[in-house]
Amino acid sequence: MNLHEYQAKILFTEYGIPVPPGKPAHSLKEVIRHASDLGGTSWVVKAQVHAGGRGKAGGVKVARGMEELETFAKQMLGSRLVTKQSGPDGKPVNCVLIAGISAIESELYLSMLVDRGRRRIAVIASRAGGVDIEEVAAREPEKIFSFTIDPVMGLQDYQCRRLGFSLELNPEQRKQLGAMLHALYRLFTGKDLSLIEVNPLIITKAGNLEALDAKVSVDDNALFRQSALEQWHDATQDDEKESKAKLFDLNYVALDGNIACMVNGAGLAMATMDIIKLHGGEPANFLDVGGGATTERVTEAFKLIVSDPKVRAILVNIFGGIVRCDLIAEGIINAVREVGVRVPVVVRLEGTNVDQGKQLLDASGLEIISAGDFADAADKVVAAAKGRKP
Repeated sequence: MNLHEYQAKILFTEYGIPVPPGKPAHSLKEVIRHASDLGGTSWVVKAQVHAGGRGKAGGVKVARGMEELETFAKQMLGSRLVTKQSGPDGKPVNCVLIAGISAIESELYLSMLVDRGRRRIAVIASRAGGVDIEEVAAREPEKIFSFTIDPVMGLQDYQCRRLGFSLELNPEQRKQLGAMLHALYRLFTGKDLSLIEVNPLIITKAGNLEALDAKVSVDDNALFRQSALEQWHDATQDDEKESKAKLFDLNYVALDGNIACMVNGAGLAMATMDIIKLHGGEPANFLDVGGGATTERVTEAFKLIVSDPKVRAILVNIFGGIVRCDLIAEGIINAVREVGVRVPVVVRLEGTNVDQGKQLLDASGLEIISAGDFADAADKVVAAAKGRKP
């Protein structure tokens, strides 16, 4: 679950991490009031959306004077901000953060995230802040510094000092960095986070470290014990189809292709998307119906799939283990009939009662294309999506 910048900064303040003064506003009236409370003659207006790249998309503006402030706030509030991470439809801007101007000497990058391969929390930092860290890593990898934290020993002071030297900080700044890293680590573990990103972490003209931006993600699996954070969830930022999928315990992620996938098991779903790409197709979604797929769940999955106008063909790739293939076949038949699917459907079944499942599909009278192995399924669905006869 992602948090807005202003919410992340509330947590930062709670844990003693310095941030610029600022307040969220949901209306022009609140914008003007918050600017007056902050004082000064210039402010930063920042659109609050769950997508990176806001600055390049016009979602971060420096307002010099109250007239510019009102203009920028009117432009943002109620609009949809399209960034390189938001998708073509963008994200709705229902809130803006009004912040004071910080005197910036230089910009750094700092983050904490879960390194699943090492089963540890990783710290990543760079002198190149304020830009896409992926580009820095690709072009100038020597500017990226990282280390992992032992879960038993915790964050060590020597690790903080070493990172401070790598970032070319002076003694006082290294001390501030150490305090900030320890605070971020307590926040990360205490709130069950999966990501903290500060980009940029600035050095002010006065020589102090300050988190100018803040991105925080909470582990969905831990929300049962983070009920206060769960209340911060902004459903308006979620993809409509993904939100609906959650109601039926479906794992759904929309993609840009035209071949829809319905699979049971996340690993099989990833492999299915890979083989579609390998055979020249483009997946339209990641959709895992889970090991205990039922007729109702399969039907809802088909409804999600056909609601995407880009879909030109559907690949159902099911391994019958926990649920028998004949029961899955019955669910597919009922779903296709109820939903009224108008695009080619390719079905590959494997596992328990696979022969019975195939017989049910063949006897259904529906235009369902049966596939043998993995490669055969990919060939047939790619051909169907391109308008060729499989």
